[in-house]
Amino acid sequence: MVSSMVVGSLKLWTNLVVEGFQKSLSIAKFLCLLHATNAYICTPITPYGPSMLPTLNLTGDLVLVERVSTWLGKVDRGDMVLLRSTEDPRKVVIKRIMAMEGDTVTYLVDPKNSDASKTCVVPRGNIWIQGDNIYNSRDSRTFGAVPYGLVEGKLFWRQIWPLKSFGSLHGEAKEDS
Repeated sequence: MVSSMVVGSLKLWTNLVVEGFQKSLSIAKFLCLLHATNAYICTPITPYGPSMLPTLNLTGDLVLVERVSTWLGKVDRGDMVLLRSTEDPRKVVIKRIMAMEGDTVTYLVDPKNSDASKTCVVPRGNIWIQGDNIYNSRDSRTFGAVPYGLVEGKLFWRQIWPLKSFGSLHGEAKEDS
């Protein structure tokens, strides 16, 4: 009688441990899938700052960034991209690609104070990035062309909330002043 109680109790604990292990494994699989999706396919980002005004709000829209295009080399002039900052590698920034390798770029050196411009050719393996708000953006005009390898993804969907700005960013180009 005592041995049958011990066997029953042991069986109960074994079942509980197996069930707990299976549930933990399911949660671990889900978290791995979530991490892989975020790191390699698509991720939500909340950008802050004035550099992409008026395209993105100052207080931070919620945008989706897809990461596959950068691996396939499918980013081009006019695309808004998420990239690692050249000035602080712990930060990521959002800028618009204005020119690709081999392109000639003419830009205003200090648009707030003068109409002086410079011209340069984007080196091989680099891109020229600028914020849409040329009066308040640290970009290639400040630090030059950036290596393509710093690009982490391309913005493709804006403003999950509020709904008034909800929509695709595909083909949305900066309006020239």
